[in-house]
Amino acid sequence: MVFQQTPLSEQRDSAGPPPPRLAPATDSPTTDNPAVDGPVGADPGPRLDGVRIAVINWRDPWQAAAGGAEEYAWQISRHLVGRGALVTFVTSREPGQARHETRDGVIFRRMGGKFSVYPLVALWLLLWRREFQVALDCMNGIPFFSRLVLPRATRVVSVVHHVHDLQFNAYFNRPMAWFGRFVESRVASFVYRHCTTVTVSESSRRAMREKLGWRGPITVVHNGSPQAEPVPPPGDPSELGAPAVVSLGRLVVQKRVTRVVDLAVDLRDSWPGLRVHVVGRGPESVPLEEQIRRHWLADRVVLHGFLPEDAKNAVLAGSLLHVTASEFEGWGLTVIEAAAMGVPTVAYDVDGLRDSVRDGETGWLVRDGEELSAVVRRALTELRDPARADEVRRACRAWAARFTWKCSGAAMTGLVAAEIGAVPSTGAVSAAAFAPARGPTFDTAPDPSGEGGAPA
Repeated sequence: MVFQQTPLSEQRDSAGPPPPRLAPATDSPTTDNPAVDGPVGADPGPRLDGVRIAVINWRDPWQAAAGGAEEYAWQISRHLVGRGALVTFVTSREPGQARHETRDGVIFRRMGGKFSVYPLVALWLLLWRREFQVALDCMNGIPFFSRLVLPRATRVVSVVHHVHDLQFNAYFNRPMAWFGRFVESRVASFVYRHCTTVTVSESSRRAMREKLGWRGPITVVHNGSPQAEPVPPPGDPSELGAPAVVSLGRLVVQKRVTRVVDLAVDLRDSWPGLRVHVVGRGPESVPLEEQIRRHWLADRVVLHGFLPEDAKNAVLAGSLLHVTASEFEGWGLTVIEAAAMGVPTVAYDVDGLRDSVRDGETGWLVRDGEELSAVVRRALTELRDPARADEVRRACRAWAARFTWKCSGAAMTGLVAAEIGAVPSTGAVSAAAFAPARGPTFDTAPDPSGEGGAPA
């Protein structure tokens, strides 16, 4: 194992791990809410020089089924390295991937496949249990239970993007789905009851309290979003469709992209020039291709697969509307990605998406009893008005500008520093200083009623 290309055996002190060299940030935040986007030079968080951190995630960002959770873990890891931490990203391994490599200063350790990664990571952590001062245990339905194998002195932070709950039904038979829900709720809540937990939206935090009975303190650290680069408008906008509707993201069951493709049929009469663009890859691409053939939609639906950033942004910029039919999300990274290009989103009123979409301002939510096609039709009708379309575009860009990976990383850096006691409770720099603009960030008093604890 290597940290920054230095063997662990050379780093290990016979008396135990060396104390971290920590220095709180000296610059004051430049905005009232530094967890949302501020001016260049906004506080990146305290220094974490020499702090050894394990980031444990089911996948890495370069695997075929990687999504928002992997991007989150990767961007946070890069920021922590930038603040002086020694970060090891522990994850599964796809065929052809290197078992060990370093990217942007982050050390990758890959082992096991889809399910075998869990016991292998537990054994690996047990072997190197005294090498880490902090572990970010990212829970994708099932946690890695690092709290059980790491020493008590190691601070474990659980990262939960959303409650999986019924998602287990989509992948497992009834007994296995029940077992998954049992582990996600009763077992994980007990094991991590004394650990700080990070989630990415207020509704995810509320769902953890109400559906999982989560006991420990929960902190919200939002996703960031890459800075939108200017994209030249297409020479002939009608080439993409009149109008063009786009769906971004992984092609997996819970994203329900088939419903987005159905729009080409449902809106054929009222919007004869409409074309649906699906950008992303995943196992559902085959059923989608069959659906397109079955309904003779080849001229109305385009499956782009994975696109490089420039090509993806060009499709986004040329679209009038972004649509996601996802059943649940932690936040909705693609929503903010679309908003950064001035493109509003239609989404279901579910956990995560009800936070990232501001209904009536940056998009439209499909409420209980409403049909996706009806809400999309209403959105397209509103966007026909140039003044209304311009108002929505400006609101989208302003909303997206409030979320950057630098600010998300700063929030996590502050939290890590507070966990290991690097930031005095009365100091100017703390995890609380990086609170996002929308509502309280810290929830430190679990509420048995299920309504969530009182904000600190």
